[in-house]
Amino acid sequence: MFSRDNAALLFDIDGTLVDTDRLHLEAFNRVFGPLGQTFDAARFRAELQGFSMTSIMDRLLGNEPEPRRHEIMAEKEATFRRLAEKGLEPMPGLLALLDRADEAGLPMAAVTNAPRLNADLILDALGIRHRFTAIVIGDELAHGKPHPLPYLEGLRLTGARPDLSVAFEDSISGVTSASTAGIATVGIMTSLTGQRLLAAGATTVAQSYAEPALLAFIAATTAGSR
Repeated sequence: MFSRDNAALLFDIDGTLVDTDRLHLEAFNRVFGPLGQTFDAARFRAELQGFSMTSIMDRLLGNEPEPRRHEIMAEKEATFRRLAEKGLEPMPGLLALLDRADEAGLPMAAVTNAPRLNADLILDALGIRHRFTAIVIGDELAHGKPHPLPYLEGLRLTGARPDLSVAFEDSISGVTSASTAGIATVGIMTSLTGQRLLAAGATTVAQSYAEPALLAFIAATTAGSR
């Protein structure tokens, strides 16, 4: 059983609660392709995955006027949402893990660099919005991931201590954010290898939320006995 005193579980959304990377890649290519920017899986992981909208605009749309930059990003996110509306499935073992956390009274937060409209769509599509004490949006803060501020805000809103909490991330940017905030971070191997996630600062890695070793790691961390 998980412990609950001063502990929390903090989840990234894209690629962590649900595998949306292929949808984001398609949306970027549909919108940025006519602008001369195309992405394969490697470039997506290096330049887009886990980064805030502000960071992406600064790096890829620096020659565009400010209003146009926001229009392009808004079009990309709207394209993603249209693709996502066709159906999303939770990551393997996720719902059972959320059930265990709820039974233990362990608070949970979603911490993401995605726009709020995207976060709302995904959480509602999976039917899990009610599970989360807080939803932290990186672009609504002074700094998004890879800065630790989004996870520090998640800790504040759940009243949790970093050393008793566990974060779940699938990107280099996200792992950097969570681990720099002092949180034991599980790298979910949706699109990156365990080696890359560990090198970025993940404490451990997992393919599925159902792995017995992962459940034992969460129990030990939240109890302060890891």
